[in-house]
Amino acid sequence: MPIVVNLDIMMARRKMTLGELAERIDITPANLSILKTGKAKAIRFSTLEALCKALGCQPADLLEYREE
Repeated sequence: MPIVVNLDIMMARRKMTLGELAERIDITPANLSILKTGKAKAIRFSTLEALCKALGCQPADLLEYREE
C-alpha cells in the first residue's frame, strides 16, 4: 500500500508505549496496533486529530505517501 503509517516512529520519539497512547486517545490497544502496523484500511479524522494532539505532531508526521 502506498500510504505508510509512521506511528511507531512518533511513539518512539515521544517515548510513549502503545498502551499509554491508546489510553490517552481512548481507543483499544488492539485497534491502535492495527493502525500502527499499517493494516488499517481507513482512519477517522477524529482519531487522527487525537493522535496528533497526544503526540504533539502534524498529520504529515504520521502518514506518508510512497509510490510503489
